[in-house]
Amino acid sequence: MRPGARAVKTIFALLALSLAVGGWPGRLEAALVADVEADEHVTAPVVLDGATLLRVRGVSALPAHERAERIASRIAAAASDPSFDPGTLRVAEGQAGTEIHAGARRLMVVTETDTAGERASRAALALVYGEAIREAIGRFRADRSAGTLGRALFGTVVIALALAAVLAVVLRLGRRLEATIDERLRRRIRPVQIESYKLIDAERIRGAVRSALRTTRLILSLTASFVALALALRRFPWTRGAANNLLSYLVDPLRAMVRATAEALPSLVFLVVLAVIVRWVLKAARLFFDSVKRGNVTLRGFDPEWGMPTYRLVRIVVLAFAAVVAYPYIPGSNSEAFKAISIFAGVLLSLGSSSIIASIIAGYAMTYRRTFQVGDRVKIGDVMGDVEQIGVMVTRLRTIKNEEAVIPNSVILQDEVLNYSTYAQREGLIVHTRVGIGYEVPWRQVEGILLLAADRTPGIRREPRPFVRQTELADFCVNYELNVYCDDPHAMQELYTALHRNVLDAFNEHGVQIMTPSYEGDPAQPKLVPRDQWYAPPARIDGANPEALAGTALPPAAAAK
Repeated sequence: MRPGARAVKTIFALLALSLAVGGWPGRLEAALVADVEADEHVTAPVVLDGATLLRVRGVSALPAHERAERIASRIAAAASDPSFDPGTLRVAEGQAGTEIHAGARRLMVVTETDTAGERASRAALALVYGEAIREAIGRFRADRSAGTLGRALFGTVVIALALAAVLAVVLRLGRRLEATIDERLRRRIRPVQIESYKLIDAERIRGAVRSALRTTRLILSLTASFVALALALRRFPWTRGAANNLLSYLVDPLRAMVRATAEALPSLVFLVVLAVIVRWVLKAARLFFDSVKRGNVTLRGFDPEWGMPTYRLVRIVVLAFAAVVAYPYIPGSNSEAFKAISIFAGVLLSLGSSSIIASIIAGYAMTYRRTFQVGDRVKIGDVMGDVEQIGVMVTRLRTIKNEEAVIPNSVILQDEVLNYSTYAQREGLIVHTRVGIGYEVPWRQVEGILLLAADRTPGIRREPRPFVRQTELADFCVNYELNVYCDDPHAMQELYTALHRNVLDAFNEHGVQIMTPSYEGDPAQPKLVPRDQWYAPPARIDGANPEALAGTALPPAAAAK
């Protein structure tokens, strides 16, 4: 082999050795940590009357916690046997290990596995365990003696009386303190206001102080009750274990929350920064589109009325993007529970919000299509009214009967919409009515009568002029259509009423009969209203047209008015 190749191999060998030696301490530390963690999981405490006597390890066939429960039950059975003398507890060698016997009853076996991590031999460890069991049996019997139980019961009564006294003092002093502070606040605190506008009401301040005092009183009462309960439970052997764990029931959740918060602190900082950035972006977007709405900023081909709807769309996009970015940093987002809840919420949203999403999309489509505006007189389906509000999901109309009609935007997008206000101011809205006149009446006369009625009607534009169309030559009559222009679509109903009144008067005035839709023969006398019957009681004449009254013979009752 050449010297150069040998040198290269030597260098690689030294490098590999150094990496191996350098990585050895880290692997050793990891192994020790793993061994300690494994030791915490494979050992279990033997507990009697809430006190831990010793810890035992599990084996493949018997887990540690199950073995500990069996040993504790054997010790309790031996302690409950009055014939057993704790002084006769003995330690002997057996086939599986060092055995601890209580008379003929074997309490436990100390194996080589139990000595792992202990700096003692199996026999010495068995002696220590035996002494601990002997003392535990003595305490077990002493705690259940009549004198001890009597003292425990008497102490519990004293604790209950002391708790009642403390609660009474806390309640009475709390009420007195609340009344005193409330009276002083009533005399000294005034509402915080600017001119006539109250920023903070004095009654709200007093209410906040009262709530704080009541909360403090509740916390003191609960603390006193908790301490009394713990003291009372510790006096009896059967409840001593629950008393020892009583504090952990409150501390463990708080400790877990603090630990989880500390672990999630970097993610929480990221979420806070993201929230601040998103908030400022939304503020800037709102300021921009608000300027577009007011006309301070003009965009070519962009209607100012689209400003706020576009801002809402931008806000949805920004929030959705922020949610996607923030999702991996949400504490617990990788847990199975969080994923299950997310899937469940998604299923509910997809099943129950299809109509809502359709209405929202329809609302934006209507906005950008300029279907109508607030204040327009429209007809949607069978509903006619004035647009009061155009929402994201629904549109509200005030009908001509002063009713509120709430129509989903998805229905509007699929239905027919008539907007009476679009061309009313610029070109005029055409209001029309139809009459049927017999063939024996000259059409020129009919058109003249209709135009005369139009001229008598107030609120009609004179330019463009009203016009008449002959829409149909029907079986029994000719159908005429009178068309007039008006500027105010909101006055359509009043205009129709006035126009129909003048049409009736004009035809009656000129002796022309308006035909019914169908008939079998001409009557002997035309169906007309004579002039002297136009204002028969209880008709009123105060609103009559002066031109229509010219030459009219009024009845005596009307003339008297």
